[in-house]
Amino acid sequence: MMKHRKPGMRAWTHVAMAVIGMIGLQAWATPPAAVTNTVQPWVTLTDKTKLLFAETPVRFSGAAALPLNIEVDTTRRYQEMVGFGANITDASAWLIQHRMDAAQRQQLMQELFGAAPGLGFSFTRLTIGASDFSLTHYSLDDVSADQSDFALEKFSIAPMQADVLPVLKQAMLINPTLKVMASPWSAPAWMKTSGNLVGGELKPEAYDVYARYFGKFADAMEEQGVPLYAVTVQNEPHYVPPDYPGMRFDSASRARFIGDHLGPLFAKRVKPVRILEWDHNWDEPQAPLDVLGNPKARGYIAGVAWHCYKGDPSVQTGVRNGYPDKDVYFTECSGGEGNAKWEETFPWNLRNLVIGATRNWARSVLMWNLALDENYGPHTGGCPDCRGIVVINSKTGEVTRNLDYYALAHASRFVRPGAHRIDSTTGVDGLETVAFQNVDDHSIALIVLNSAPTARHFSVHAQRQTFAYSLQPGSAATFVWKAAAPSVKMLRKK
Repeated sequence: MMKHRKPGMRAWTHVAMAVIGMIGLQAWATPPAAVTNTVQPWVTLTDKTKLLFAETPVRFSGAAALPLNIEVDTTRRYQEMVGFGANITDASAWLIQHRMDAAQRQQLMQELFGAAPGLGFSFTRLTIGASDFSLTHYSLDDVSADQSDFALEKFSIAPMQADVLPVLKQAMLINPTLKVMASPWSAPAWMKTSGNLVGGELKPEAYDVYARYFGKFADAMEEQGVPLYAVTVQNEPHYVPPDYPGMRFDSASRARFIGDHLGPLFAKRVKPVRILEWDHNWDEPQAPLDVLGNPKARGYIAGVAWHCYKGDPSVQTGVRNGYPDKDVYFTECSGGEGNAKWEETFPWNLRNLVIGATRNWARSVLMWNLALDENYGPHTGGCPDCRGIVVINSKTGEVTRNLDYYALAHASRFVRPGAHRIDSTTGVDGLETVAFQNVDDHSIALIVLNSAPTARHFSVHAQRQTFAYSLQPGSAATFVWKAAAPSVKMLRKK
């Protein structure tokens, strides 16, 4: 649906977040003592006077907790994180390749995908064929209107080789652990009832060839040195856009396609590719539940992917509770000119995506376009005013960082792949939180958003020590400190 959400569309209740925070994997251990007593706060204010600003460090002490207190418990561990990032769309890649010189390009890519002081993006999503943010409409197997190609002789990833693959490979050189997923907006026109990339459904006789189309794509990417982490079978399968590639793919049809065709094909691969279900909004949890209710399809599905444009992130937990062996991924959200007010949208992003999605089990948080120009493009149909994570000036190559960049950076810069979400108090007196512990140096990253209309003075208690801090309304802070490795004795689902 590729349209931005409006401020206030979805209210996230403090009570719901507090309840959800109590559900998870619980470990029993003796809390270890902190290794250091220094905490580094990184703060963003919605008046933009501080943007991921390194404030003066504060110190842990033995002082008593304040009445407003956030408890961080490293012994209660939840999902392992895959990462944060944005979609490398055709538009994003074209701008980076053709509107920046080599030095500008390298600087931006290092900033986005490099380790701190870079943002450390570790997860991305590609389009299999065109989306609305492409320069033309195309698939990876286009033939004339009166032809078909069931042998897939015309299949080619050539449309990706000019821009998308060079940008992706540059990102992988900077971050060799970058994980890549991919989603189609439409099957090739000759496979569809509409005979067009716009509109229509997958023909019943095309299920097998469409599965092989996915297989050839995975093979071609692997030959390019880009192993796929996951695919979804259709971007936003319950939305059929009127002016750019899209395809209705209802739950019964997706279950049949996965269970009888794509699942068995991918199961034979030497290097497995995960299949993620849904890849659409929070407001229709029954749709992925219907697919997971099909025993044949369920066995091939690794998780469920979600978008932000309708509903709220609590449904991720509801679906996961029904199928706790299936992972959760958040794979798309875009802001636009209609919601560019920092005081509204920056807190919304923190509350719903960085905090809300991950507290509801998401192993990833992906925004939509990695980069767009000053005219919200290039695009062919679809959203007329969507934002990229960064804006690239189409004449000078200069980069502007927007509110989505800073909201995502509060997590991506400090939470590395393999980190576990750990327990933290949330939803008390306007303070909303999420916490993670990295596996390499055991550092803690606690993200706190003050959703209250006035400043909040609070304490953080972790590993028998406490520090105090104050946050302005609408502002966010990421607190980082080193801690001992958790001595986990037992994990169980609670």
